[in-house]
Amino acid sequence: MKSYMATANVERKWYVVDAEGQTLGRLASQIAMVLRGKNKPIFTTHIDTGDYVIVINAEKIKVTGKKLDQKVYFSHSDYPGGVRETTLREMLAKKPENVITFAVKGMLPKGPLGREMLDKLHVYAGAEHPHAAQKPEVLTF
Repeated sequence: MKSYMATANVERKWYVVDAEGQTLGRLASQIAMVLRGKNKPIFTTHIDTGDYVIVINAEKIKVTGKKLDQKVYFSHSDYPGGVRETTLREMLAKKPENVITFAVKGMLPKGPLGREMLDKLHVYAGAEHPHAAQKPEVLTF
């Protein structure tokens, strides 16, 4: 019996996920699984078999414990002493889309394949999204 190997022509679906009231890490791991294609029987490690995911209400995500003040995002300006720190509370106030994007990015493979998978993630702070033409299905976890 031969093993099935997916090729480059994979049929992709669009899913919409409502992040309101969901826990950040648990939601991100489920989204990463769909982006990789691990929920499909045709999953192949070295080929992008995942689907498109639209996340709405990113600003209404919840976290447990003291993460709002203790979780810190770092960025660097490439100059000496150019480290900038942003807490989760500040990030949710300024750019709530990045909170989910960074969480999912850390759960995807590193390299060109992971970047290709991350391009299929569309995160929006509010309840509206411009992808109605793709007829996304509601995905619940």
